[in-house]
Amino acid sequence: MATALVNGRLLGDDGFHDGRVVLVDGGRISAVIDARDPRIADVDRIDLDGGTLVPGFVDVQVNGGGGVLLNNTPTPEGVRAIAAAHRRFGTTGLLPTLISDDIDTMRAAIAAVRQAIAQGVPGVLGIHLEGPYLAPTRKGTHDARVFRVPDADEIALATSLGNGVTLLTLAPERVPPATIRALVAGGAIVAAGHTAGSYEQILAGLAAGVRGFTHLYNAMSPLQGREPGTVGAALEDRDSWCGIIVDGVHVHPASLRVALAAKPRGKLFLVTDAMPMVGADDPAFVLYGETITAVDGVVRNAAGSLAGSALDMGTAVRNTVRMLGLPLEEAVRMASRYPAEFLGLGDRHGRIAPGYAADLVLLDAALEVRATWIAGEMARHDA
Repeated sequence: MATALVNGRLLGDDGFHDGRVVLVDGGRISAVIDARDPRIADVDRIDLDGGTLVPGFVDVQVNGGGGVLLNNTPTPEGVRAIAAAHRRFGTTGLLPTLISDDIDTMRAAIAAVRQAIAQGVPGVLGIHLEGPYLAPTRKGTHDARVFRVPDADEIALATSLGNGVTLLTLAPERVPPATIRALVAGGAIVAAGHTAGSYEQILAGLAAGVRGFTHLYNAMSPLQGREPGTVGAALEDRDSWCGIIVDGVHVHPASLRVALAAKPRGKLFLVTDAMPMVGADDPAFVLYGETITAVDGVVRNAAGSLAGSALDMGTAVRNTVRMLGLPLEEAVRMASRYPAEFLGLGDRHGRIAPGYAADLVLLDAALEVRATWIAGEMARHDA
């Protein structure tokens, strides 16, 4: 049965609008109509109480949540727990992310995500394999002992999900261009990250099919006057996308503003790189046998390297407005439409428009998440 979402401020392609109603039917948006349209007379109504309705957030880098790390719990139940934990912060679509690990864990994680999607676990769009094809000198908290270059069998495994999106982060200087082309031909979206690559090596990766960059500025060769590095290549390229972590820790706000000025609009999007403490009471988790704890919201390993984040997408949107001074509508697009387009899902996710998935977020005046819809199913998230 169709449902009308009424009495809200809606984000459309051209900005916010009052006096409009979203009709949801069969898990999709069937129409966006005027509040006086007679079609709403014969359907159930949900009163948004003057709140702000925006497209659901899409997070392409979610290592964990709800006390669960995908590496440690590569099961459909683990995937379900991670997705449920992030939903309360407005994430209605996500890629559970596997940090570099052995091939058996990689195989288990892909199978778990495949099963979760087949079971209809709300919000799961695919998997992000962050490594293990990375550069030891830019490893961050990844375990370099499992780093390797994929052979034909591993290329087949990495692209075997079948029923969702596969995003694969690699270091282009470590993976031959022919292998990158094979991964892309197998259906993977390839991003450069945890890379010590030179400007020229990154350009070669882009020519081979690299589509974007994982957590821009972090764990990559920096921009310098005589050596542009990975950051220089990423900022110069007009076609690639860049994920960014807007938590005030991973990247200085000034550097974020430089990226916003350099990249075309729509090519910079928000990610959380979230760890298990998001949506959980315990600030600690175990990775590679080492206990890692968030202190004052900053997650580091024993060596002092940043080990993901304690950021959720709702906070990332607020930070983008308050820390960077962007309008709310652009901050929301950086959390919804732009990552959906990066994943090749821009024709069905990331907008409030007819034919799109009814994946929605209701924000209050403080920009806190008060309700979400995934495929038209509502969940309330009270303060």
